Amino acid sequence: MKKALYITNSFERIYGPDEQRDIAALVDVYAPPQSSDVLERDPGLLTDLQIVFSGWGAPTLDEAFLDAAPNLEAFFYGAGSIKSFVTDAFWDRDIPICSAWAANALPVAEFALSQILFCLKHGYQAGWHLMRNKSKSGYVNAAAPGGYRSTVGIISLGMIGRRMLELLAPFDLDVIACDPFATDTDAKTLGIELVSLDDVFRRSDIVSLHTPLLDETRGMLTGQHFELMKQGATFINTARGAIVREEEMIDVLARRPDLFAVLDVTYPEPPKPDSPMWDLPNVFLTPHLAGSQGRECYRMGRYMVDELTRFLNGETLQWQVSRAKARTMA
Repeated sequence: MKKALYITNSFERIYGPDEQRDIAALVDVYAPPQSSDVLERDPGLLTDLQIVFSGWGAPTLDEAFLDAAPNLEAFFYGAGSIKSFVTDAFWDRDIPICSAWAANALPVAEFALSQILFCLKHGYQAGWHLMRNKSKSGYVNAAAPGGYRSTVGIISLGMIGRRMLELLAPFDLDVIACDPFATDTDAKTLGIELVSLDDVFRRSDIVSLHTPLLDETRGMLTGQHFELMKQGATFINTARGAIVREEEMIDVLARRPDLFAVLDVTYPEPPKPDSPMWDLPNVFLTPHLAGSQGRECYRMGRYMVDELTRFLNGETLQWQVSRAKARTMA
């Protein structure tokens, strides 16, 4: 059996009892789970290492780590982005690395769906009025678009954006999307209308952002986009705060109380103590919880168990990340 280790600061969070059992049946896990500083504590532990199971708190895959683990054959990362720990030295050695980014996409899409449906009813505005006044009197919800024939705009059709389309399909909603890499054929296959970024903001009752943070997308959404939003529209961000020019967004939200923003991500996270976002009545902040939480994390571990099985059987890996793919991922 191949020699394997868990090297992650989040071992029990990602690899549940069932995942641990199945991995132990396939490989020889020859030491207890290790934290990411294993190289400093006991580099000799890596000498015979062939397979790594990791997750949040992964070790940096630099020359020092790779020299200490000369027999490394595969790295299974039971979480999303690998950018923070993969180096050119790792790519140059052509070792396969797999990520559970697709498993993490599902809870993000589910969270966004929950907010879309709730915000179509102006749930936050109505709830806050009731709690503040201890009465429904004086609140008129006629401005809420509701969940029938309203328009939802999706920005970017990567893994999460496409999951959103699947989840929205059963509802009586019109869906439009913006993605510079999507084609007319894609639009026909997905059953949506492709429009410009401006038109997503101009036409949508809900705008849901799913763009990865890249150099090209940093600051992509400006105050002008928010100015285009329909009366009573909502913006939902489960992507990254830095994609939005937040000061410009705040300026528009302060002048247009009819708009609403649900922000699961900000830049920085959380916002600075003096940020107006804390006090704006038309902003609702959540602490970056759209991704995998609780037992949802075991799904990411399960994806890596399945990838291990494919690897050992010599099958094509479903969630392998290439150097080129990593450049376009969040």
